[in-house]
Amino acid sequence: MEIAKSLFYFILAGLCEIGGGYLVWLWLREGKSAWFALLGATVLVLYGIIPTLQPAHFGRVYAAYGGIFIGMAILWGWQVDKIVPDKFDLVGGFISLLGVFVIMYWPRG
Repeated sequence: MEIAKSLFYFILAGLCEIGGGYLVWLWLREGKSAWFALLGATVLVLYGIIPTLQPAHFGRVYAAYGGIFIGMAILWGWQVDKIVPDKFDLVGGFISLLGVFVIMYWPRG
């Protein structure tokens, strides 16, 4: 249950970071309203708060989160930008997610 809760926080943080960044991107690169920037900034602040709910220390949480971010960014690009990941994207994403499980969840003696 603790792993599921931790993964939920990682995914929620990833959605906030990528989603907030995407809203800012739309404002600056696509000429959308400044409301996109304001909403994006608000979501990015939430991204900064969510990892504090993790049970581990800062360095471990952010190191592991990097792997989650990689996987989610590949999925975002595929689903939102319609860029199909190639085999190197998939292999790299798998390796990064494997790193998450080693860093966060591997039993320590």
